[in-house]
This record gives sequence, structure tokens and C-alpha cells, in this order.
Amino acid sequence: MPISRTRARLGLRYYHDHSFGYRSPRRFTVPDYTPEQLQNRAKNAALLRYVDSFRIHGHRAALIDPLNKMQRDDVAALDPSRYGLTSGNEVYDLDGIVWYNGDPRPDLTSTPISSKLRWTLEQITNHLKDVYAGAIAYEFMHSPSKAERLWFGHLVESQDSTTRKHKYSPAVKKRIWKNLVISEILDKFLQDKFPNLKRYGLEGAESMIPALDTLFSTASSVGIEHIMIGMPHRGRLNLLTGLLEYSPRALLHKIKGNSEFPEWLGATGDVISHLAINSSIKSNGKNLTVQLLQNPSHLEAINPVALGKTRGKQYSLIHTSDSSCMLGDKVMCVQLHGDAAFTGQGVVMESLGLSNLPHYTSGGSVHIVVNVGYTTPGTIARSSLYCSDIGKMINAPVLHCNGDFPEDVSRAMEIAFEYRNFFRKDIIVDLITYRRWGHNELDEPGFTQPLMYQEIRQRASVPQRYEQELITEGIIDAATAADFRKERTSFLQAELDQSTSYRPTSEWDSGQEESVARGKWSDMVWPASPTAAHDPDTGVERDILTRVGKASVKAPDGFNVHERLKRHIGTRLKSLESGVSINWGTAEAFAFGSLMLEGHDVRISGQDVGRGTFSHRHAMLVDQTTEEVVVPLNEFLFGGRLELANSSLSEFAVLGFEYGMSWESPNLLPIWEAQFGDFFNGAQIIIDTFITSSETKWAMQSGLVMLLPHGLDGAGPEHSSMRIERMLQLTNDPYSSQHNVNVNMSIANPTTASQYFHLLRRQMKRNFRKPLVIAAPKGLLRSPAASSRIEDFLPGTSFRAVLPDSSVSPPQVRRVILVSGKLYYDLVKERTARGLDETVAIIRVEELCPFPFADIKETLAPFLDSGANNQIVWVQEEAQNQGAWTHFMPRLQNLFMEAGWRNDVNYVGRPASEVPAVGVAKIHSAQVSQIMENAFSGI
Repeated sequence: MPISRTRARLGLRYYHDHSFGYRSPRRFTVPDYTPEQLQNRAKNAALLRYVDSFRIHGHRAALIDPLNKMQRDDVAALDPSRYGLTSGNEVYDLDGIVWYNGDPRPDLTSTPISSKLRWTLEQITNHLKDVYAGAIAYEFMHSPSKAERLWFGHLVESQDSTTRKHKYSPAVKKRIWKNLVISEILDKFLQDKFPNLKRYGLEGAESMIPALDTLFSTASSVGIEHIMIGMPHRGRLNLLTGLLEYSPRALLHKIKGNSEFPEWLGATGDVISHLAINSSIKSNGKNLTVQLLQNPSHLEAINPVALGKTRGKQYSLIHTSDSSCMLGDKVMCVQLHGDAAFTGQGVVMESLGLSNLPHYTSGGSVHIVVNVGYTTPGTIARSSLYCSDIGKMINAPVLHCNGDFPEDVSRAMEIAFEYRNFFRKDIIVDLITYRRWGHNELDEPGFTQPLMYQEIRQRASVPQRYEQELITEGIIDAATAADFRKERTSFLQAELDQSTSYRPTSEWDSGQEESVARGKWSDMVWPASPTAAHDPDTGVERDILTRVGKASVKAPDGFNVHERLKRHIGTRLKSLESGVSINWGTAEAFAFGSLMLEGHDVRISGQDVGRGTFSHRHAMLVDQTTEEVVVPLNEFLFGGRLELANSSLSEFAVLGFEYGMSWESPNLLPIWEAQFGDFFNGAQIIIDTFITSSETKWAMQSGLVMLLPHGLDGAGPEHSSMRIERMLQLTNDPYSSQHNVNVNMSIANPTTASQYFHLLRRQMKRNFRKPLVIAAPKGLLRSPAASSRIEDFLPGTSFRAVLPDSSVSPPQVRRVILVSGKLYYDLVKERTARGLDETVAIIRVEELCPFPFADIKETLAPFLDSGANNQIVWVQEEAQNQGAWTHFMPRLQNLFMEAGWRNDVNYVGRPASEVPAVGVAKIHSAQVSQIMENAFSGI
């Protein structure tokens, strides 16, 4: 529907409001103070300033550091005398100023909250100290939202926010204790049995476990069914074998040097601190699925992946739920961080920046910073007071809590979830703890922190301290505690004894080494399986293509399309009628729409993807009068859905997010389009540690497509190259022709619209998933030479890794040029200009990886099998140390040796260079001329 005139009058931008996948942020209103309250606030303005000072500055006086090493100056703002409040016995009306236990909870939509109590200044001060200066400290007054400030202040002041008021039952306390002890026993057992193991244990930070247990229980009680966890190495084994019920036997099998995967899978595996699990547990008597995601050693890189996985899961549930199901209702993202990484890694900022964006929000994440910093003290690790201050960029509330007090930690988690669930926004819990060891168990922390570790080594552990507290309270006795510890140790010993006979399994097991993967992936096979379909028929019937093409540019009645887009619409309709000159944008619409009609969803994400960086896509239309947005393929086709996610100016986080989406379902075609190909290097960590290696490290498949605009066209060093050489170097492409090699990803440089169409459809028509990197064109997007005929899209057609030169007769050919990408069209033009159309063959290599041994051999055979001494030249526009040459040269040599061909393969292209392209137009033109001269001279 069009936006209202009121919105337009207010200048509000509702661009994208009505496109699929958009989720409008929740808006809250709060009733204003009553006249009586405003009068009371004015009358007691000094008291109001004093109370607000506690809300703003109370965290600076809170007892949140277990080692008391934080630099904590006296907080003068918390002295009532600064506000002229000097009599502790003076009585004040609290209404509209401070809340107390028993006040009704605000729903922010009804009548104002009213407090009728009267307290002395001393009572008010004690109450504020209890709330704001105990073992939990709060930062929420920085929020620009009046509703959030009121909600939070009322909650913590009136709802038993401290454990001095909030009493846990003996059963809950026992559960907290058991979780602490189970964690401690694991660390002690592994230290005794494997003293040289780097296990990144949780000693000193064991409160993380009851924190998560409380979060799981609280979330499941209100309908959360799935939790996605992204976390680093610290405490991972404790969480796995404790709350998530990962088999200690499997862990010990891995620790002994064995693989976590069956041998037939061919996976290399990963280190123990990256192990993962998809666990179904009981929490609060309800079924809860908790997925601890695989992570690399690069700290915080998992954050956007976890966000994408969470949103993907929630979307799949929205499809099968009633219309009231919203983001965050059934799925929650939990991110654990280290303090130094949280403040030091840029991806944290990028990921937080996605948290409230309508195409990227997942309904609010709970962040837990396990604050154990020691090698990098805060004074040299950050330029702010707390490591959590980065969260203030999105106005996230922060709860700082002392890890020495597990009950306070649990209460903090309850509050954190309540905020997240109400506002569906991110919140941070800064869990301040310490490390009993150094960075790992083989490290000596006393080298740099001797005084800190002198104190730590004299302290009883957190589980021991809490255990003694419960013994004192009479909740457990010493004998029971000792028996439980002994029982847990015996259990781990039995698991160690049986780990020798342990045999790992995989969700891809079936007895036939094929896939019976769970859930949505059940129709997929392992890519190395004999039943893997690598080259399916990807053609589509003409009537369907025509239907899709027309739908892709159809606007609703009365919709005001931009005048310049009417030509775009007319060109597409004309090509549909004639069956010729089908350009890149139309071919892409063919692929998207046909997949949607087959029930697949498509999501393309990146900067300005709706219209396309080069203004070629226009998959969304904006009404020029109302700014209403329509996505024609969603309006006029039924089946899957197309989401056009115009992103923030981020590469690292956005690419990671899309990769997480790709993990959730093989039914989604996820695409990330870089504005220019070389901009991918801002996301190199995601490419290195996830996209190129997840399958072999973690047995995780992904169908992600990366569109990286590529081509040296005089645009300078940073707008020319998608670094083909770097992508090829990241593959395990074999150097010689081999059968059944499971290559980790596909890399293609298509030169026609139909080839691009078939690549996209191949991603979804295969019965397995692989990442696909496409050197996307710039100048070819509208080039008539790169357009296709309708016959190239019909049933019986598919992607071709090599395109032969059908214009020449092999006996007359004296030189064969191999080329990849848009340079082909320049070479064809130059060949004609030189009158060499009959003597030079130009063969296009469209798929660079996997290297098309068989296709190249078949294509070259007519020119070489007769023993002809034809010249073979590889021509590229990139520099010699870049592009595909270094990848192709050894493989071509091996192919020639296997075929018995004695011909040399010569290189033509730019000389080696430290930059992808020059920034001087005259030099660029001279280089192009030289390439053409070298390609055709001497014939």
C-alpha cells in the first residue's frame, strides 16, 4: 500500500517497507507522567537528579570485579549532599521519581505507573545502592528511547533485580551448583589426563555455564524453540559436554588425535576448540534445540554467521506458522565474546550494525562477554571504560556482573532475556571473571601479571566458593558434594576407557556413504558421493521464461514508474517477443523467477542490489510519487519468494550473514553481490575460514553465490579485479585429471547471459551444495554481443565449462587462443580487424575451477591430435602474477603431457604487477594495445 501523506509530510523515509523480507522495527509508546507526577518531580527536582545519577553512574561504584583490580574512583555523583539532600530522615514522595518492589509492571501503552509510597532519604539511598551498586551493574540511561529507559528502570528497581531480594529456591541453587561442578570436574580431569593439552578451560569463569542454563530455561518458558550460539574457544568444551550433552567419549576420542568424522567422508576435521553440536535438550520441561555453531580461530568471525543462521531458521518457521509469528518469537541468537576481541575486532561493530536493520535483524541477540582479560589489560586494550562500550553504538543496554556470584549472574540473564524478548533488540551481559591459567593451560601468566596471579592462586574456585555457601545454608552437605564430584570423575574415566572403541558417525552416513542428512537437507547428498549430480539439465520451457520475464517488469495498476525505467521495461518485453538479444538482467530474472516457481527462495544481498550497482537489475520498482516499493516477481509469481536485501556498507559482516543463511536451508539461493569485485577483501576472513573450508573442516555444505564484478576497463587499481588468482589459490583443484575429486568450490567467468542463467540454476538443481564465485561483468551487462537467444535457455541446455570456436575450420587454424572473460570480445574484434578470422581460433574457458580437463581436451583435440604444430596461447587482461594464468599453466602442461601433445603454451597479458590495474588512462590504453599485438603478431 502507498505510504500515507502524513508520513510524507513528516519527511519519513519508508523505502523498502513493502518488499519481501522487510521487518519493520517495533515501535513503542509510553504514557507521559501524570500532572501529579510532574508536579512531584518539579517539587523534588534535587531528589530526581540524585536518583537519575544512580541510574547513570551507579555502575561505577558497583562490586563487579571479582579481583577488585578495576580502577574505581570515588563517584561523587552518588553523594546526596551534592544535590542539597542532607537529612537522611527527611521523607519524600516517590511518585514519578523512583520505583519500589510491588509497583505494577509497565506495559507502556496504558495509564501511567504510579507510586504511592513515601520513603526517607536513607531508605531511598539504600534501595538505590542495592539495585545499582551491587554485584550487578546497569547501563541503560544512554538509550534515546524513553520507553526503554522507563521499562528498564522500573524493572530493576521494583522487580527483585538483586539476589538480596530475589531468592532462588533450593532446587535452582542445586542446579547452579551442579553446573558449576560439572564444568570444574571436566577441566580438572583433562588437566590430569592430558597435561599438555590446550583446552582453553573455564576455570575462573565457570559462572558462564549457569548463565547459559538460566537463559535456556527462561527462553524456553516463553516459546523459544531454537537457540543459535556463536562463541569462541574459551569454555567451549565445558558447554559442549555439560549443558549441550556432547559425548565426552567422542571428545576424548578426538583429544587422542583421532578424527571427529568417519574416514569415508574425507574431511580434515578441526581442533577441539572448534567442535560443534546441534543438540535437542529439555529445558523447563520443554524441548529446546540448541545449535553451537562451528567457528574458526579468528575471534568474532562467527558473529554475523550466527545472525544469518538465526534469521534463516526463523524465516523457515514463519513459513509454517500462523501470521502472528514474528522474528524472534521462536528463535534466538546468543553470542559469546571475549573482552579483548569484543572491543578490538571490527566485525563486532559491523555485526552490531546489522542488528536492527530490517533485512538483517533476527529479533534481538543476547551477548555474553566472558571478561577474562589478562595479557591485555583494559588500559591498553581499549579507549573506553568497559569492553562493552562498543554496544552503545546501537544503544544496547549493558549488565555488568561479578562472576564470583553465580546467583547474581543468573538473575542478570533473566533480566537480559526479558529485555530482549520485549523489545526484540540486542542486550549485553558483561560477565567479569578471571582466568586461573594464562591464555591456555601451557602458558605462564605470572610472566606479565605476577601480583594478579599471586592472588588468583590463593583463591578457592568459583564452584568451591558457591559449594561452601550452599553447605552453610544447609542446602547440601559436604558428603553429598564430595560424592557428586567423585561420581562425575568416575563417569569421565569410564568415557575415557571406552573412547578407544569409539567410532565417529556423520549426518551424511547411510551405509552407502551417501546422504540421509537430517531435516531440510535430507534430499542432499555428500558432494563426493557417486550419486552427486554435477551437471543437471538447467533449461526451462519457453512459456515459463516468457511468463517470468513479463512478470519481472510488471507494475501494479496506477504505479508511477520512473520515466527512464520505461525503456528498460520495453527492451525486456521486446526481447521476450523476438527471442533474441536477451541481456544479463533478463537472464537473471529468468533464473530467479523459474526457481521461485519451482518452490525455491532467492535472497540477494549487498549494497544497492535492488537496482544493481550498474543500474541493470531493477528487480524492485519504486513509485515516483509515494515511494511505495514493489518487487514484481513477488507480486505476480507464486511459489518461492525473492528478497532484495540492500545492505549496510559492510562486507565482512554482510557476507558472513549470508553464509549463515546458506547453512540453514538448501532450498534458498543465497547471493552476495559486491559493489565491485575487489571489495571482497574486506571479508577475506569469511572467505578463508568459512566459505572455502567449511565442507572439509566441518562437513557443512553451502550454496552461497558470490557475484564479484570484474574487468580491467580503466577504472583504476581498486575497481577492476576480483582477484581471480586469490580465489583459485583457495581451492583444492587437482593439478592433473582425476575422477571423483571433491573440489571445494566453483569459480566461473561467464561471457554470455545464458551461461550466467545456467550457473544460478545449477546451484539449486544439483543434489548437493557448493559455494560458487562468479566473476560478474560490468560492461557486458548491456552488451549485445554478450546477449543470448531464447534457445540457449530451453530444456536440454546447461552450463558449458568451455565454449569452442565454431566459426573456424581446424585444418586452417595456425594459432589457438585460450581466454576467459570479457577480453574474448576484444580479441574477436581485433581478429576481424587483422583479417585473421580463419587462422585464429578463440576458445573461452568459462569455468576456472574445477579445472575442465575433459572439456579443454575435447575442444583442443581437433587442433592438436593431427600433430599440427599450432601455437597455443593463453591470453588474459590481468597481470602475469594475477588472473588465472598461474592456476592454468601447470594444469594445461599436465593435460598436454597426458594427451601426448608437444605444443608449448605461451602467455600473453600484462607483465607482473603489484597492483591489479593502473590509474592512468594512457597507460591503460597502451597496455590493451600491447596485449592485442602480442596475441596476434607472428602468425
